[in-house]
Amino acid sequence: MSEDSDTLTSKVSLEDPSDSPISTYSGLVSAASPKVSMSPMSRMALRSDSLTETVMDYPFQYGRRYHKYHEGAYVFPNDEKESVRLNMQHHMFKLVNNGRLYFAPLQDPRKMLDIGTGTGIWPIEMAALFPNAEITGTDLSPIQPTVVPENVHFLVDDAAEEEWLWHHDYFDYIRLAHLTGGIPSSEELLRKSLQHLKPGGWLECHEMDPKPMCDDGTMPPEAEEGGLSAFALHDWWRAQHQSGQFTNPPRQFRIAPRIERSMIESGFVDIQQRIKKVPTNPWPSDPEMKEIGFHSERNWLEALSGWSYKPLTSLGWTRPEIEVFLVNVRKAIRNRDVHCYTNYHVVIGRKPFPDEKEAL
Repeated sequence: MSEDSDTLTSKVSLEDPSDSPISTYSGLVSAASPKVSMSPMSRMALRSDSLTETVMDYPFQYGRRYHKYHEGAYVFPNDEKESVRLNMQHHMFKLVNNGRLYFAPLQDPRKMLDIGTGTGIWPIEMAALFPNAEITGTDLSPIQPTVVPENVHFLVDDAAEEEWLWHHDYFDYIRLAHLTGGIPSSEELLRKSLQHLKPGGWLECHEMDPKPMCDDGTMPPEAEEGGLSAFALHDWWRAQHQSGQFTNPPRQFRIAPRIERSMIESGFVDIQQRIKKVPTNPWPSDPEMKEIGFHSERNWLEALSGWSYKPLTSLGWTRPEIEVFLVNVRKAIRNRDVHCYTNYHVVIGRKPFPDEKEAL
């Protein structure tokens, strides 16, 4: 698919989210609360002080803060520094997506779910576009704002759990985004998403493939297993990929290239994929791609240590070894002579209606 291809269709609105109604946010609860006696909306109506102290009792490691709920399920930080970076990354991907927040052809959705919502910036911006929708964001960390649009709610929850909070056929739209390295099975998450979508509802996945790519021969090749590459980003990606087998439970560090096939196998229909190149730094001559590359370089450099410590220590690396290694990785990220990029995948799929299932 060419860099400028754009095969997905949807209405696009860039309305100012500040125009949306604002209310004091009281929708954050811990999924550790009992799940059997209350409906999901009842749980979401609880005040934020219903969060147990253990959820907020964050562990600190390597000078960074990490989530407490289901501790260790997510190997990246959740502190203020990371929140700032996540919002910057959100802006970068909006540039990649030509300003779009979504690509599914949504028609007046009423129930929407954002899994792995992070800072909650996506539901907050979507609230202005769909004021009649009830938008729920879930995450392991309660790091979302306390003042949000009145149709936005957040839950502390783990999507990898066996049972979700909602009954089947509940949502009109589910979004899975930026979950690389954070889930044990993307295939299982797709299956659960299919169960919890209404017939005709849409799933939308946004994922970056972290494998370094190059089209013009300026990137040195990856070294053989056990060797060191002249372009250290190769070795970083390979180490991250290997580390997924040593976390508990194992985590998938490369899921983007498999999403389309997995959605087909899960039973989705009308599947469409959009792949965009994201330059590692501002090496492109095209002004728009150069701007994306500028934000991409900042994102890489801000994230690199937080992305690296826990995965690489799981491989037996010491902190000094990691620091020395990351010096070379940063040099690779900044190298304008190497025209490196990564692929950003957006995949949408629809849950078939019962009569469609019979015809398949």
